[in-house]
Amino acid sequence: MLATMEIVDILDKSEVLGQVILQSEVKQSFDEAKERMENDKEAQLLISKFNQMKDLYEEVERFGRYHPDYSTIMKEIRVAKREMDMHETIAAYKAAETQLQHLLDEVSQIVAYSVSDKVKVPKDGALLTDGGCGCGSGGGCGCKAS
Repeated sequence: MLATMEIVDILDKSEVLGQVILQSEVKQSFDEAKERMENDKEAQLLISKFNQMKDLYEEVERFGRYHPDYSTIMKEIRVAKREMDMHETIAAYKAAETQLQHLLDEVSQIVAYSVSDKVKVPKDGALLTDGGCGCGSGGGCGCKAS
């Protein structure tokens, strides 16, 4: 593709749009929430604990209900996830992350629909979701991937 003045202009405008998003209140709130979470020792311990449980969960998932620790691991991972999700700084980070994702989705939709209302636009961060269940596995779970 040859770089025309029109393409250069579009790229310049997209760079300006990116800078506006980076300087937005939503992005600043996200950065602050992320920094608070990363500096919160208790939150980091909960995240670490959850990640360790996730590794055990993946091992159990290979065998399903036939794994001897299936019930124990399934219960423990739910408890670890709940503890992590209920922690104040982690919850604030996730809320800020969701707000940033909504902003990006809205900008994507506005840009896409300015081209054509027939353009498919991912919503709610659903770039990799499928046509059915929303698992994002691309049909790996047996659902119909679009």
